[in-house]
Amino acid sequence: MSFENATIIDAKGLILGRMASKIAKRLLQGESVVILNAEKAAISGKRQQIVQEAKTFLEVGHPRKGPYHPRRPDRIVRRTVRGMLPWDKPKGKMAYKRLRVYLGAPKEFDGKEMQTILDASAKKLKSPYITVGELAKEIGWNSEVE
Repeated sequence: MSFENATIIDAKGLILGRMASKIAKRLLQGESVVILNAEKAAISGKRQQIVQEAKTFLEVGHPRKGPYHPRRPDRIVRRTVRGMLPWDKPKGKMAYKRLRVYLGAPKEFDGKEMQTILDASAKKLKSPYITVGELAKEIGWNSEVE
């Protein structure tokens, strides 16, 4: 699968849910999408409440049998987009394969045109928010080890 002509989206300052729904729509239409700076996407709401909900969700399941819960920011974003795709159908699985999510911006994408999603901008938020990177650290992601 080729990602040379993929749409590159900078997640910095975008609301996670709104961004994920727009990206899911693009994936279903056949576009390849690359998301950069996944750790800088925002989740709206009070920090303490978001962290508490995430920690409670981590208690669901069995460590070896699943369900498995992502702790890395790029995997959290990828999983959020997957939740908005028809995963049980072949078109949903094919759409999911057209998605790449990265922490930061790899050198291969330097100098390439990046897009943003205006509808998902966190600048419009008047409420508190937490970034995906901050949430990941709170629920056990060790950022030094990749």
